[in-house]
Amino acid sequence: MTRTALITGITGQDGYYLSRLLLSKGYRVVGLVPLARQGSVAKLDEIADQIEICSVALTDSEALQTAVEQLQPDEIYNLAAPSFVPDSWQDPLGTLDLITGTATRLLTAIREVGLETRFYQASSSEILGQVQETPQSENTPFRPKNPYGAAKLHAHWTMVHHRDRYGLFACSGILYNHESPRRPPQFVTRKVALAAAAIKLGVSDRLKMGNLDAKRDWGYAGDYVEAMWRMLQADQPEDYVIGTGQLHTVRELISAAFASVGLDWEKYIEIDPALLRADEHFQLVADPSKARKKLGWQPQVSFEALLEKMVKSDLDRLQTGTLSLQPAQKLV
Repeated sequence: MTRTALITGITGQDGYYLSRLLLSKGYRVVGLVPLARQGSVAKLDEIADQIEICSVALTDSEALQTAVEQLQPDEIYNLAAPSFVPDSWQDPLGTLDLITGTATRLLTAIREVGLETRFYQASSSEILGQVQETPQSENTPFRPKNPYGAAKLHAHWTMVHHRDRYGLFACSGILYNHESPRRPPQFVTRKVALAAAAIKLGVSDRLKMGNLDAKRDWGYAGDYVEAMWRMLQADQPEDYVIGTGQLHTVRELISAAFASVGLDWEKYIEIDPALLRADEHFQLVADPSKARKKLGWQPQVSFEALLEKMVKSDLDRLQTGTLSLQPAQKLV
């Protein structure tokens, strides 16, 4: 019998890779997409015609409950969130409603319709925030530092409360930075990959950066959606920290990206004081040992292979004309 999965945030990076994974496993995949965002379905490229779209406002409790009742999903993956964390400062209430409101409405719908739907909540290392210990596990205290992290934490606890009080199969993946060729250019990984490709092709000549010593735990999005799926196949619903467990500096990020196209990065980097950030003293790095032990999950794509994948993709886009640099990007 074909299983049905509902996905919010289906047109984003994780939505694409998760949809592709589920389709490969024979699922019926349905994206819950607000009417105003119907045009973004085209971003799903080759899988766009393999998924169903249910047009529903994520702020409409009644409409969401109707969709859940009609579609009878076996699994729900709630990925809906702003794509860029700093933007949450501009609209903290909107961020809270999109993240926590959507989670609450979907969990309520599962309970009120009386289904045994398994629910995945997309948490984030941003809920850990100002950490006091390195690496971080499922037992690390939560100390979010921005509205995005606070909203993700609220949604996380909402999920926990529904699991504990109502016995729902609901779990949370506390995911660290995960990247891919589908990242928007405002993310540092894609900014670097695009610059390396552009410089290689001679359409740009330098890359402006801030703190090269900042460190992150970066992994591949295609690996991380596998962890999401495995969480919902487990015997018991539990929360998991998902990351590589390895820290890399921005300098290493740049070096790997430029090396993938045979460039000496030091010839092209310009430090811009305006890009220096004051909050780079903390180190978010995962301890994914629980996921490795209980889910049999571990990253498959290395840091260097991830950067090569991203740079090669941007090379292809620039060469085929499917991507063109804006004037402001030519000296990024």
